[in-house]
Amino acid sequence: MAGVTESGAVESSVVGSGSLGRGFGWLWAAYAVSTFGTRLAFDAFPLIAVVVLDAGPARVAALAAAGLAVGAVVAVPLGPWVEFRRKRPVMVAMDLVRCAVLLSVPLAFALGRLGFAQLLVVSVVVAAADITFRAAAGSCLKALVRPRDLLTANGRFEATAWTATMLGPPVGGAAVGFFGPVVTVAVDAVSHLLSALGIRAIGGGEPPPRAKAPRLRAGDLLDGWRYVLASPGLRPLFLNTVLVNGLIMATAPLLAVLMLSELGFAPWQYGLAFAVPCLGGLIGSRLARPLVARYGEYRVLVTSGTLRVCWPVGLAFVGPGTGGLVLVMAVEFGLITSVAVYNPVYATRRLESTPADRVARTLSAWTISGKLTTAALTAVWGLLAGLTGTRTAVALAGVLLLATPLLLPRRDRAAGPSAAGPAGDG
Repeated sequence: MAGVTESGAVESSVVGSGSLGRGFGWLWAAYAVSTFGTRLAFDAFPLIAVVVLDAGPARVAALAAAGLAVGAVVAVPLGPWVEFRRKRPVMVAMDLVRCAVLLSVPLAFALGRLGFAQLLVVSVVVAAADITFRAAAGSCLKALVRPRDLLTANGRFEATAWTATMLGPPVGGAAVGFFGPVVTVAVDAVSHLLSALGIRAIGGGEPPPRAKAPRLRAGDLLDGWRYVLASPGLRPLFLNTVLVNGLIMATAPLLAVLMLSELGFAPWQYGLAFAVPCLGGLIGSRLARPLVARYGEYRVLVTSGTLRVCWPVGLAFVGPGTGGLVLVMAVEFGLITSVAVYNPVYATRRLESTPADRVARTLSAWTISGKLTTAALTAVWGLLAGLTGTRTAVALAGVLLLATPLLLPRRDRAAGPSAAGPAGDG
């Protein structure tokens, strides 16, 4: 499907059946259980560091940033390595690695041997395994689902992610209150084991990679970035998505400080302010497919990509009391609804625009860049908040986000040859 136009992209992505097949069903189930497990353990490591190890703010921040950044660096050679191997065994292996290292935390806690260094090592390993799993999962999805069903599949993943985000942290918080600080880590570990079993249950033969694994050289580690930055279709999506996600995530710790410390919101109010708007994620993910069917993939991509950055600047005006809580909910609802429309559309276009033999390297480079950018911007915005104040730093991020639509594609580009890849073979 080289040379796909906007209308062609709609035809390939939207016109699909309700059932995506048994293989996708198991992949979706594996994703759902591991995502719920991870959301259940949301902020578990900072909580353990504070409650169990008496770590201060600097060490907690270092745990979050170092785990993300070092894990991303460790994952750099894994993208090219995954490209030339069967993807499902890689996914199973990454699930088992995450299960094993996460289980080491409650085990060490039970033995009275848990330390800060162990939490840091586990964070790094889990981050690297996450990136590797995602790189393999993109190729796996493309092989399991017909090109015209990719948007439907990505929409289901998006809806699942927002459902888990809405339900996981409150349930996890209750579990910690009843059973102690490491219980959610154990549940997260088990969720990865169940995910591995789900991937194994996909069944059927997975074709071997089309090319044999070359002997990796230092330059090969940059193949994913070279392809993305040289692609007129992918480059603007890459730059826009990485920067937008980084700026949004950089303000998350600042909002916690602003609401919980400076404005005096109770923890349950803070949790409610970000849980209820996740309903917008369910709405947006359901809207993506009919919107693309009506208006075209490119128009929906650019419109939702622009709308999603119009909301965060409103968080700089949050005040105390009920009015402030309602404002946060309204802003987050608009943001999440827009993001939930954008994400499956951009994820689909990314797969359509990437040849089958480059998917793992492309997704690996994309995810590594996103994690490193988020870690760097989080650190910078933390320093900025110390110099200018929390509210000013949040406002600056919101203003900068308003300029990011300039990085979105200026015109529709050909989707590339990928739609005739493994998905067409299956």
